[in-house]
Amino acid sequence: MKKNILHAIFFDKEDHWDSLVKMYGKRIRPVALAEVEKFRYCGDIKKGFRLFVCEGCHDVKHVPIRCKGKFCPTCAVGESQRWSEMVSEDMYHTIHRHIVFTIDEGLRKLFLLHRKELLKGLMDEAANVVQMYFRKKRITPGIIAGLHTFGSQLEFNPHVHMIVTMGGLSDGGEWQNYDYIPYKLLRVHWQNAVLKLLRRTLTPEEKKEAQPLLQKAYTKNAEGFYVNAPKRSRTNVKALLQYISRYMKRGPIALKRIIYYDGDTVLFRYHDKRTNKEAVKIMVGKEFILSLIRHIPDKDFKTIRHYGLYSRRIKTVVQKIVRHLQEKMEKLLISARKMTQPKKWRERITETFGVDPLKCPHCGNFYEFKGTVVSKNGHLAILYANDRDARRYLREEIERIESEKHQHQQEKAQAEVFENLRFDWEELRQRSLKRERDLYLSSM
Repeated sequence: MKKNILHAIFFDKEDHWDSLVKMYGKRIRPVALAEVEKFRYCGDIKKGFRLFVCEGCHDVKHVPIRCKGKFCPTCAVGESQRWSEMVSEDMYHTIHRHIVFTIDEGLRKLFLLHRKELLKGLMDEAANVVQMYFRKKRITPGIIAGLHTFGSQLEFNPHVHMIVTMGGLSDGGEWQNYDYIPYKLLRVHWQNAVLKLLRRTLTPEEKKEAQPLLQKAYTKNAEGFYVNAPKRSRTNVKALLQYISRYMKRGPIALKRIIYYDGDTVLFRYHDKRTNKEAVKIMVGKEFILSLIRHIPDKDFKTIRHYGLYSRRIKTVVQKIVRHLQEKMEKLLISARKMTQPKKWRERITETFGVDPLKCPHCGNFYEFKGTVVSKNGHLAILYANDRDARRYLREEIERIESEKHQHQQEKAQAEVFENLRFDWEELRQRSLKRERDLYLSSM
C-alpha cells in the first residue's frame, strides 16, 4: 500500500483531519473538503485501477487510478510535467522575462476576506501594470500569469509569477523587440493598483477596519511594493517553461521537506530568505493541516491566466499576423506543445526510478493491458475489458477487492504503513541522536 507522510499526518489513528472537520464544520470550504477526500484515496485500488498481465508468467499488476487533485503532492508532480494549460498554447520565439509581483506583508490577510475576487484581481492588476507600460511604447506583449498563495513557511502570501515577452506586436502589425522594464516605476504603479483594488472590493465596514493597514502599507513602502525579475530566456523556451511550471503547478510543500511526524508534532525544512539559510519550523499536526488547506484554490478558479498576445480571445487573430511575419523572419512562433510534450506514465516512472514498470521482474517479459475498472456510486465497475477472459478476471478482482476480508487486510496494512511513517523520539534517543534533535529544536 503506497502512502506518504502527508497521508499519515491527515488520516492516521490520531484522526487529525476528521477531527478538524467535526470541529469547524461548514467553516471549511467545500472545495477543501472535496480535494482532501480525493487525496485520501489517491492510489487506492478501491477507487479504480488498470489491470496488466505478464505475457510470460501471467503475473498480475494493478495500477491504481490517481486522483489528479489540486492538493495531492504525487499528482502535482505529473501535473507540473504536463503543464496542460500552458502546453496547449504556443510561445513566441523571443526573449521572455520571469517577473514576480509581491504585496506588503500587512495586507496578506485582507485577501482572505473576498478570496476569489481579490486573488483574480491581483493577477489582473499585475498584468495591467505591465500592459500599461508597453502600451506607452505602442506594443502589445504576451503575458502568462500564475498565482502563488504560499510562502516557504506555509504562511498565506499571495503573489504573482509572470512570464512576459520582451517585445510584441506594434500598432502597425510588426513585431518589435523591447528588452527594458523600469522596475522602480512598476513598483509604484503596482502599489497603487493593489491599494485601489482593496479599497473598491472591501465593504465599507471592512475598509474602515483595514484603513490603518492600508495607510501603513503605503507609507512603509516609499518605493512601492517589491517587483522582481529573476529569470529571462532568449532561446531556451523549453527550459523556461519547465522552470516556471514548478512555481505555477506545485503544491504548498514538497514531501521531502517534511522531516519528522510523531503523531502530534510536524517538523519541516524551509529556506529562510532573511538569512539565506535552511531552517526548521515546528507545528502541531492540526495547525499544519489548516495551514495547507487554505492554499487549495476555489472551485473553477484559474491559477494561470493569459493576457495580451497570449490571451485566448485574440490568439487566433494574432496568429494570422504571425504567419505572415514568419515568411520574413526566422521562426517567430514555436510550438510549446511539441517542445514540452507530456510524458506518459510509463516514461515518467522509467525516467525517475530507472525501472520499466511494464517489464515483469519475475520473467523479464512485458505486461499487457487488459482493462480498466472505475468507481461508480461507491462500487467498482468495469469501464473497459479488451476480451472476454479479461472481463471475467476483472469481475473476479472486483469481487475480491470488495470482500470484507480484503477490506480488513487493507485497513490493517494502512495502519502499519502510517505507524512506520511516524518518527519515534524514543528511538532517536536510543540511537544516540538526541544531539541532532536538540539542534533542530534550538534553531526555532
